[in-house]
Amino acid sequence: MIFKDYYKILGLDNNKITMDDIKQAYREQAKKYHPDVNVGNIASEERFKDINEAYQVLSNVVTKRKYDRMWNTHIGNKRKKQQYQESKRGRDAVFSDFFNMFFGNIKEERQEENKDSKKPKIKGENVETEVPISIMEAFYGMNKKVSLRTVDAKMKTFDIKVPAGIRNGEKIRLIGQGKTGQNGGKNGDLFIKIKIEKDNRFELIGYDLYTHLNLTPWEAALGTRVNLEGIDDTVSVYVPAGIESGEKLRIAGKGYKDGKGGRGDLTAIVKIMVPKKLTEEEQNLYEKLKEISNFNPRAN
Repeated sequence: MIFKDYYKILGLDNNKITMDDIKQAYREQAKKYHPDVNVGNIASEERFKDINEAYQVLSNVVTKRKYDRMWNTHIGNKRKKQQYQESKRGRDAVFSDFFNMFFGNIKEERQEENKDSKKPKIKGENVETEVPISIMEAFYGMNKKVSLRTVDAKMKTFDIKVPAGIRNGEKIRLIGQGKTGQNGGKNGDLFIKIKIEKDNRFELIGYDLYTHLNLTPWEAALGTRVNLEGIDDTVSVYVPAGIESGEKLRIAGKGYKDGKGGRGDLTAIVKIMVPKKLTEEEQNLYEKLKEISNFNPRAN
């Protein structure tokens, strides 16, 4: 049987190669045997035709598959020594007899391949999940490893970068980590929705941070100045005399980042704390205060 070893022509050892390998081999061989650099060399001219012919067949998925079946039979991965006659081409012909016999309808073969490419590419569905983080993690930003169950029910760990000052409910997008696309369409994306959870120190509302300021009864009655721990520093707060539980003290510009280079406010909610155990002296003082004070919080 007449045959033509297209892989050998392109300088390739076997058919376990990618399309990129074929393109690279074609460029190298075509450059080497191009008529412009081999003027008057008939052998190089014939070789150049072989190179183009090989590329015509191997660069197409459908014709390559058809050729590989023949190649495996006559040559195989171990270069089996089969008896075959190297196919020639007629005088002034562009393609060899082998090509004309098996791939003369290459346009029809390419149309078969293009049937799938004409199908509309459908992008895979996006997937969304929610990840809780602390207020401190959100304020300062961080790199976080998140383990999630993928669409095929397997656990996968993602490294995500949480930017400093991220908003509650904001989403981090991981491109191509969603559901698989169809007909060559791109994969969907994975959206990780950030949920900023309040802790025992702060609660985030909008750009403002809320915290508690615990005072003794005498601090509340007499007024004082106290140090309040903010999210990134300590601030001095003036407490006016006679302040009550539930009242709020606002410290401007010490809240959460607003994304524009500014900050929200820090609001301290006053909570008056009463000692659960009293010394004898404290007990006497409270008894004396009870006797001399006319204050009645239940009076209308």
